[in-house]
Amino acid sequence: MRTALGLNKDNFYLLGHSWGGWLAQQYALKYQDNLKALIISNAMSSSPAYKKYAEEVLGKQLDPAVLEEIKALEAKGDFENPRYMELLLPNFYNKFICRLPMEEWPDPLMRAFNKLNQTIYVMMQGPSEFGVSGKLEHWDIGNQLGTIAAPTLVIAAKHDTMNPEHLKWMSEQVQNGSYLLCENGSHMCMYDDQQRYMSGLIKFIKAVDHGEKKVVL
Repeated sequence: MRTALGLNKDNFYLLGHSWGGWLAQQYALKYQDNLKALIISNAMSSSPAYKKYAEEVLGKQLDPAVLEEIKALEAKGDFENPRYMELLLPNFYNKFICRLPMEEWPDPLMRAFNKLNQTIYVMMQGPSEFGVSGKLEHWDIGNQLGTIAAPTLVIAAKHDTMNPEHLKWMSEQVQNGSYLLCENGSHMCMYDDQQRYMSGLIKFIKAVDHGEKKVVL
């Protein structure tokens, strides 16, 4: 696909968001000579670190009664119960996934939710949003980030499911890292902190086009 599109180290910017960010990191570890730059958007480098953040930070931001009910449903494995999603949508997704009023969620996000392949999602992630219990449970490449020399932008958001401090750390582990924090954004900060996200992304791309490897954003 890359060669068919004529993409190479002179023109290939690879952006991966969320799970795509995990894939982008894996790609860079193996094929970074093909990249002009790497952009990791709202994706940590460690499933165990993500699980710890979800349990110790995200969960504590929910109303205790809501969290207790969510955990009770999870303990019973009752993930298909409509009540489970009724609790998650306003209390988790609207806090950490997209902070726009839910009636204003953009069409691409709604289509993604409506077409989500639960079989694959549960197999890889696990059924709970509070950490990872699927095949990716032990995935951790943090100690390999130092081998990535391509200019790398790591995008984080203050209200994300992904720990912004971990993402800042990632930007310091790669050899030529830049860090963009979306103060008003969540996991989908390209929507709920769009101006900050897009202006930072464009500034990074233009800087790399002009030969810079690190950018202050």
